[in-house]
Amino acid sequence: MDLSRVILGPVVTEKAEGQKLSVKTYWLRVSPRASKVDVKAALKRVYDVDAASVRMLRVGGKVRAIGRTRTMQKRHPYKRAIVTLTAKSKALDLTSFV
Repeated sequence: MDLSRVILGPVVTEKAEGQKLSVKTYWLRVSPRASKVDVKAALKRVYDVDAASVRMLRVGGKVRAIGRTRTMQKRHPYKRAIVTLTAKSKALDLTSFV
């Protein structure tokens, strides 16, 4: 997989921001076909940081019922990676994409 297309962006929630500051854990939105190995390699190559652990999870989409039989998709499903950096690694700056 092309490593420049693995990381799609950060996940911005209160919990993610709190973990970013205290534990050096970053939540990233990644490609649906990305694996742990791909995310770790992309972080090393693109952002020059070392990941101690990478956890992956799929976030389901939100669906709203319209009438009895029809549904509308309010939020699309996506894949999330929770990355913990090593103690010696620098902070991850997602704005500096090369």
